This record gives sequence, structure tokens and C-alpha cells, in this order.
Amino acid sequence: MKSRDDGVRWRVGELAERFGVATHVLRHWEDMGLLAPERDSAGRRVYGEADAYRVAAILSNKAAGMSLEQIKALMDADAVDRREALVAHLADLEQRMAEMERSRHMTQHALECRAHDITQCQNFRAHVAGIVSGEESTFLVRWKNLHQGSGHGAPSSA
Repeated sequence: MKSRDDGVRWRVGELAERFGVATHVLRHWEDMGLLAPERDSAGRRVYGEADAYRVAAILSNKAAGMSLEQIKALMDADAVDRREALVAHLADLEQRMAEMERSRHMTQHALECRAHDITQCQNFRAHVAGIVSGEESTFLVRWKNLHQGSGHGAPSSA
């Protein structure tokens, strides 16, 4: 994991600034085993290009919702739990994407609906009636069908 001698060198503050993180973050990642910068003759951290790519990978995966432990497994080809961590992360991403898609559809519906209070929209009420009654536990598929189906009803008088 040590940097190869590629000529590019940054001190901890320089690398932190380049990626918009605090220096203590880089030190913490080093303590966790995510980074292993070389040291100069005075014992100061010296980061090379390979370290910069590791920082980019950490930040990219953190932005995608991975924990530092998952990222550590991702970046360690010999990690025993690497596959399990990645499978778990994919499942989490699928769930979050479904939730975001549901939210997007609901927001789009609310924008087009004549009811100013979405809870008074006939189509929305019909869509969630099974959940309200306890007969259903999810409405991801039904929401897509509702959005693609009939128009956006006016508020019900009931």
C-alpha cells in the first residue's frame, strides 16, 4: 500500500486542501489502515500519486454511502469479507434508489396535481389506501402505475 516513487509529492496539508478535507481526516484514515503515506527524513507524512487515488476512492465511496469499514474491504484485495461488504452495499444502494425514485414520483405527482394538499388528492389516497388499512406493506410498484395512469384528480369532498 506504500506509494510508489512517481515524482508527485504532497504534504498532509497540501493533499487535504486538494481534496477539501481536514488534515485530521487523512490522519484518521491512516490510523484505520486506508492510507499509508511514506515519511520523510524528519518523520513527516509525504503522499504520492497512489495515495491521492486512494483518497479519491475513499471520498467517492463515502459519497455513495459506504462506511469506512466497507471502503477498507473494497480497497483490500485480500480482505475476506470484501465480497460480502460489496453485496451488502449494492443491496443498500438498491433500497435507497427505490426510495428516491418513489420520492421523485411523489414530487412529480404533487407538482401536477390540482389538490394543493397531497393527502387530499383522490389518486394519492387510492394509491395508499392499502397501506393505511394494513393490507399492503409497500407501494413502490403501485406508485409507478398511478403516475403513469389516470390524471391528477381534484381534492375529494369526502
